Amino acid sequence: MAAAIALSLLLPVLGRVQLKMLPFDDKSEFQVLVDMPAGTPVERTDAVLGALGAHLRTVPEVVDYQHYAGTASPINFNGLVRQYGLRTGGEVGDIQVNLVDKHRRKAQSHAIATRVRPALQAIGRRFGANVKVVEVPPGPPVLSPIVAEVYGPTDEGRRQVAQAIRAVFERTEGVVDVDDSSIADAPRTLLLVDRRKAALAGVPQAAVVQTLRAGLAGDAAAYLHDGSKYPAAAVVRLAEADTGDLDALLQLGVRSAGGRVIPIRELVRVSDSLREQPIHHKDGLPVNYVVGDMAGRVDSPLYGMFGMRSAVRAVPAPGGAGLQEYFVRQPDEAYRRFAVKWDGEWQITYETFRDMGAAYAVGLVLIYLLVVAQFGSYLTPLIIMAPIPLTLVGVMPGHALLGAQYTATSMIGMIALAGIIVRNSILLVDFIDLQLRQGVPFGQAIVDSAIARAQPIVLTGLAAMLGAFFILDDPIFNGLAVSLIFGIFVSTLLTLVVIPLLYYAAYRHRFEAAASVSPEEHTS
Repeated sequence: MAAAIALSLLLPVLGRVQLKMLPFDDKSEFQVLVDMPAGTPVERTDAVLGALGAHLRTVPEVVDYQHYAGTASPINFNGLVRQYGLRTGGEVGDIQVNLVDKHRRKAQSHAIATRVRPALQAIGRRFGANVKVVEVPPGPPVLSPIVAEVYGPTDEGRRQVAQAIRAVFERTEGVVDVDDSSIADAPRTLLLVDRRKAALAGVPQAAVVQTLRAGLAGDAAAYLHDGSKYPAAAVVRLAEADTGDLDALLQLGVRSAGGRVIPIRELVRVSDSLREQPIHHKDGLPVNYVVGDMAGRVDSPLYGMFGMRSAVRAVPAPGGAGLQEYFVRQPDEAYRRFAVKWDGEWQITYETFRDMGAAYAVGLVLIYLLVVAQFGSYLTPLIIMAPIPLTLVGVMPGHALLGAQYTATSMIGMIALAGIIVRNSILLVDFIDLQLRQGVPFGQAIVDSAIARAQPIVLTGLAAMLGAFFILDDPIFNGLAVSLIFGIFVSTLLTLVVIPLLYYAAYRHRFEAAASVSPEEHTS
């Protein structure tokens, strides 16, 4: 039994059983996010969205789609959790894809999204766009399935480390939809008002700014009073063809104090620079994010994360110091040393299995105390609870046999199995005690218990297994069904053998010694 339990625990280590927080649910939608280089005009982003939409029209499961250029789609769960609702600017795009009802298609939404991702990303690469296919997460919200948080004392150092980690993400097999929180170097032109010239010409700085704003975004010069409640504005601005032309903007004039119109070109200095990098904070610490997802044969983010660990640890940190690595808490020396903290689905999985494991342990302690109170013994409850680990012999091979992932619902099934197995053990031990009180020999009582209690134990276990078959095809509760079906099947059969043998081994010497004493000696 110990060898069987050990082999069952090796299945996740060998990759025969994948560990995952929750499997993908079968939804009726997914999103396609498009990120163009910073400063890209919205017209070019719209052209990329059109090319992506043309491919989506060829997907038989797609009913319709809506694309949004320069703005986010209507807020949804992903928009709330992953802040997609804040996306704005000419370089961002969003496609909301609606699928055929799940009862009218054979493929699940995750399989469809995985199938269309390579073609959509190939189209995006032709336009220089980063295309990500995003599904509605089935469980607790995370920024992305795989998240590497980069902490460090300098902004540029964090960006360099994040770029190096992103390169590790991109060359790791199975990791897709890679992105980071920085933006590509994009040119920015600064128009600095020459205060001395403006003062000599009698031109307020505010007049220069107002004229530039009117040229770029337009300005309401007057209102049409036609008797309506809200008068229409007469907006003055440059022609569409000239809005991107710096020379046309600098030719605009402002009126001086003497009434002379002076071109803005004579009052400003043109300075070329780069757009500022965004700065993100988490719990008060500046941080850069590198995100990714898993797709393919192994779609659990945990395996992708642990597969990249060695390469990420080899990333050189600015200053020559090594890159520290954290898993469950933020770094303490984020202002002195560079460090990476793994987040995303890993953090949720760790916290969930930690808390459920603690609840499992508390449940076992309570079961032990209850059985101690029932039988008045400290050893008998240990015998009764001994078959609980035997559920692993059914649960893990069952997941491997059906190709199911071990998820949080699988853990819930194992917790439920503890109560079921203890109930079976109590039935056997209680019958043994009943037989012994009736004067049946110890060995015969052991055998009779397995014979008499086998039928009710098997029937109740079979009823629980049949009930679990109804949720076996549910994408979320599949793990619960597998745990119950295989765990009950194997542990029930083993309980009928293990409990009598353990009880016999534990109390054999006591009853043999009592049987060897003659009635006269016992009376005296």
